[in-house]
Amino acid sequence: MKSLIIDNKEFVITGRLVRILRLKEEWDADIENPEEVISKFRRLNVKADLFTFAQRLPHIEPLFKYPMEWDNVAAIPLSTYEHWWTKQVYQQVRNHVRKSIKSGVIIKEIPFNDDLIRGITDIFNETPIRQGTPNTHFGKTFAETKALMGTYLERATFLGAYWQEELIGFIKIVFTGNFARTMGIEAKIKHRDKRPMNALISKAVEICVKKGVKYFVYGKFIYGKKGVDSLTKFKQYNGFQQINLPRYYVPLNLKGKIILFLRLHKRLNEILPGLIVKIIIKIRKYYYEAKYWKELKNFRKKPNNRDI
Repeated sequence: MKSLIIDNKEFVITGRLVRILRLKEEWDADIENPEEVISKFRRLNVKADLFTFAQRLPHIEPLFKYPMEWDNVAAIPLSTYEHWWTKQVYQQVRNHVRKSIKSGVIIKEIPFNDDLIRGITDIFNETPIRQGTPNTHFGKTFAETKALMGTYLERATFLGAYWQEELIGFIKIVFTGNFARTMGIEAKIKHRDKRPMNALISKAVEICVKKGVKYFVYGKFIYGKKGVDSLTKFKQYNGFQQINLPRYYVPLNLKGKIILFLRLHKRLNEILPGLIVKIIIKIRKYYYEAKYWKELKNFRKKPNNRDI
C-alpha cells in the first residue's frame, strides 16, 4: 500500500492490477474540491488508475457529476435519547438492556490505560472465530492491542461493560464532524446472555445525544451482495438504518476508463449473484470451523459458549 500527502490529507493506493487511489480515512474527511485534488494527482503523475471518494453524512444527495455508485452506512439519526429508546429500537432491545442491568452489568466511561488494554486483549483472545470468519484480533499481544486502540485519543470515548469487575465488552467511539462512529466494539461470547452489547449501544447513544451528534455510525449496513446477516439484524434491532451515500469513481488514465467501463473495480461479493455469495460464505464458515476445530472444541466446553 503506497501513500501520499496532499493538502494535509493522506491518500493511499491499493491493488496491483487495478490501482485505486482513495483517502486513507474516508470517514474522517471530505473531498470538497475534487477537481483541484484530481488536478494535483495528474501533476504529480500519481501511479493509479482510479480515484474514488465518497460523501459523508449528512450529505446524502449527489453533489458532483462524476461516475457514481451508491455506498451505504449503518447509522442512527439522533435527536433525543427518549426518541431512540421509544421509537427507533425494537422492544426486545429494551428488554435486553433491562436484563443487562438486572444481571449486574455496569456500563461506564473508562480512561485509556493499561487496565483497559489488558481487558480488551482478553476479549480479543477469547476465540479464534467470530461470526464464521477468523477473528482478526485473535492472538494480539498487549502492545499490539494498545497500538490498535491508541488512535484518535483526543476525540475518542471508551465505554466498558463490567460484570463483577471483569471487562466483558467495550466500545470505542470516535467523533468527527456531524457524526460519531465505532472504532472497536466487541464483547465476550461467554457473557452474551447478559446482553452487554445492547447495553453498550444504549450508553453510546446517550453520550452522542449529549454531545449534540446528529448520527451514530456502525460500519456498513449491507456489505456487497451478502444480504442481511446476524450483524445486520443486530444493527437494525438497535435502531441503525441503511443510509445510502454517493461514491464517485474518476478514471486517471485510459486503463482506468476501461476498468470502470468493465466494472473491474468491483469486489467479488459485489459482482456475484447474492445466492452464490451466500453459498460461498457458508462454505467459508465450514472451512474455518474445520481449521480451528481444536480451539473451538475447547472453547465450547466452557459454560455459555454455544455454537459461534
